[in-house]
Amino acid sequence: MEQQKLRDLLETLHQELEQVGTVDEKTAEVLSALREDIGKLVRDGAVDGVGNDGVVERMNDALGHFEEEHPKLSMMIQHVLDSLARMGL
Repeated sequence: MEQQKLRDLLETLHQELEQVGTVDEKTAEVLSALREDIGKLVRDGAVDGVGNDGVVERMNDALGHFEEEHPKLSMMIQHVLDSLARMGL
């Protein structure tokens, strides 16, 4: 159940990322890393904790990066992080 909820959150976050308009170089890097991480989590179902420490760390970094300019995106990232935490990651 929790994995399906996480998948749904990741899909929604991915859609939100696609809607971010013109960005600076740093934001583009953060977006690219998030897209790659989300793709990995969704595609591989890699929510077993193996190798996901970097994903959580990058999402936490992205959370801070988007907080002011993209509050909705930050909120969605926080929901994903909360879901991962509930799953023990």
